[in-house]
Amino acid sequence: MKRRLFECFSLAKCVAFLAVLPLFVFTFIFIIGPLVYMLVLSFLQRAEVWGVVNKFTLKNYIDIFKPIYLKTFIESFKLALTTTFLIAIIGYPFGYFMAKLDGKWKKRMMFILFIPFWTSSLIRLYGWIIIFRANGILDKLLMALNITDAPLKLLYTYPAVVVGMVYALLPFMIYSVYSSAEKLDWSLVEAARDLGASSLQAFWTISFRLTMPGLLSGVVLTFIPSMGLFFIADILGGNKVVLVGNLIQEQLMKAHNWPFAAALSVVLMILTSLMIYIYRRISNVKELEGLV
Repeated sequence: MKRRLFECFSLAKCVAFLAVLPLFVFTFIFIIGPLVYMLVLSFLQRAEVWGVVNKFTLKNYIDIFKPIYLKTFIESFKLALTTTFLIAIIGYPFGYFMAKLDGKWKKRMMFILFIPFWTSSLIRLYGWIIIFRANGILDKLLMALNITDAPLKLLYTYPAVVVGMVYALLPFMIYSVYSSAEKLDWSLVEAARDLGASSLQAFWTISFRLTMPGLLSGVVLTFIPSMGLFFIADILGGNKVVLVGNLIQEQLMKAHNWPFAAALSVVLMILTSLMIYIYRRISNVKELEGLV
């Protein structure tokens, strides 16, 4: 009897192992493998003509601290902060009030938010070129309203890149806040109002704190991509706005300095991982405060 049970248990373990084996293989080949290769490549030397030389060096990481490259990281960080702040200001109220709609209007709003994802992001960004270019739609509208007298130079500027970033990443904030606000027990807000709290006090003490996980998730989902979305800076910023992603692309495609591009990628990955770590720490603290 024990032998049969042991055979059945062993067979179940084998079946379970074979079921998850493709996942492990996929993770190793397409995730762990490239990360390890990138890390090893970042410590190698660039060949004089093409490729790399298998010699250990720290020069690639030291070069990152040169003023020209360090400035690129700082500018990318500033742009990510600006983008995330604007997205939070716009996306949080949108997602919060969308969760308060009835079922029919929720579906309609979800449908409207999904429509842009049916079109390539590059095509949508080229649409912003039509809007921002000289004598474009925006210029004609402003001049028709007598707000401006001459065409504005909006395309290939820093504000144009910020608008493109906000446009591309805003749905992620809205969905994160919506998923958190939809689970909110609105009776708690009503109880706070019955106990004498104003609308603002009830929102700050109940609604905002209970939807904080959604807001933090949206911050992570918008801050991290905005550090490396170089194609938005290319299309709407031209050569005037250079992000870390642009720098990595330039080192790969033009300079062919693969070890330095790998070092830049490793540093960017460390920064984003640090952001995720901070998010998890804040989330854990919020959960403990909720239990208390």
